[in-house]
Amino acid sequence: MASFERASPALKEILLRIYRAEKPIEVDHHLYEFGSVEYHIKSSASAPQLTYLSISTPLLTQGVLLSYGLSPYTTQMVREISTDVLEIVEPATEGYQLTLRLDFSKIPRGKDSLKVITEVSSVQSIILSSQLKEMLQSVNSWDASQGMYKPIKLVYHPREPFYVIRQPHKIVAVFPMRFKDYSDVIIATSFFQELMDVGSSEKWAKAPPCNWSPIPPAELRGEPLEDLSTNGGFVSFDISSRHVEGKRLDKTVWSLLNFYAYVKHHVKCTRGFIQRRMRRRLESLVEVLQNSSLEDDRHIRKFQENAGWQYMKKLVKLSSKSKILKRSCRDFTRKIMRIRFRIKIHGFGRFRRRWLTMLKFSSSKGYTKLE
Repeated sequence: MASFERASPALKEILLRIYRAEKPIEVDHHLYEFGSVEYHIKSSASAPQLTYLSISTPLLTQGVLLSYGLSPYTTQMVREISTDVLEIVEPATEGYQLTLRLDFSKIPRGKDSLKVITEVSSVQSIILSSQLKEMLQSVNSWDASQGMYKPIKLVYHPREPFYVIRQPHKIVAVFPMRFKDYSDVIIATSFFQELMDVGSSEKWAKAPPCNWSPIPPAELRGEPLEDLSTNGGFVSFDISSRHVEGKRLDKTVWSLLNFYAYVKHHVKCTRGFIQRRMRRRLESLVEVLQNSSLEDDRHIRKFQENAGWQYMKKLVKLSSKSKILKRSCRDFTRKIMRIRFRIKIHGFGRFRRRWLTMLKFSSSKGYTKLE
């Protein structure tokens, strides 16, 4: 629904740029924000002190769109932002609910200028807050006198309605909670239960009591079934008279308008926190596995190195043994040869030439080859 910041940061930046410009500038800018909010800022160089701001925003209505314009109460609340600087232009620019004429020449210099422009930038939140204030102050007056307290369905966003029930001593605000993802339902349910526990403590005794139930509360009996079909249950706040006195009324109204946004923000942050923790845990486990694998590789390499060194030592030993064996065989062979050639008989050569020579025979007859 409404954003956490009352003043629109983008609108504030544009207005400050126009206000602080040394030379007159032409501005014709359309600004769109979440929630179907549109701003049209227009400034002319011929009249640099005047800036026109048109606003189009969904109105907080009772079930259906009752009117396109703003109520007198809301218009008066807008005028009270700054009576000197701000003036409501009637009729408003076509397509917008409200058009304002801003006279920058009447803005005081110094730090007060930033404060005034910030208040002007929060005009959309003032419109929503004033609407809810008016409803809380005037709705169900006739029904209450008759002893009947009918729930009022307030719609800002079609998918995010909430109910206000006026009772004799308190006002009950009921929020039907719907989520797209089942994981968001689990996170939100845990958050609602913790909110109930914290709200019941003595430290937060002055805060509006919070209740959560998976089924619709008794005050919503008779409402359409499609409005009561939820997957996140129902959250209700009991607002007493001390919560709407003086300045507390504005704070209470703003908290109710931002409850949906606050829950979504909490669920999104919690989901992101869980995902980051899981990612870090996964990275730590992967690091442990990598370190273990490196240790295993180091042991295997060391074992292989030791095994290879032992194998090389064996090879060296075998090669040395084979060299020794070859050397011993060579020496033995030399000894045999020495023994063989050392035996000599004198005159044996002459005897061998004379008596051991093969005789040669010659024949007088020839031989002819037979055909």
